[in-house]
Amino acid sequence: IASVKAINAARMALRGDGTHHVSLDKVIKTMRETGADMQTKYKETARGGLAVNIVEC
Repeated sequence: IASVKAINAARMALRGDGTHHVSLDKVIKTMRETGADMQTKYKETARGGLAVNIVEC
């Protein structure tokens, strides 16, 4: 399934005309701000959110 998604993403990227609604710089800035605003326990630590509510098998 992941390979199909990768192929579809590549096809979509290659079909584009090179113009973008949001610049890469704005995307990176926004993601950085989002990460800075996010509480540490919700960042890839598995210490918050659903990770603390899943029963161990």
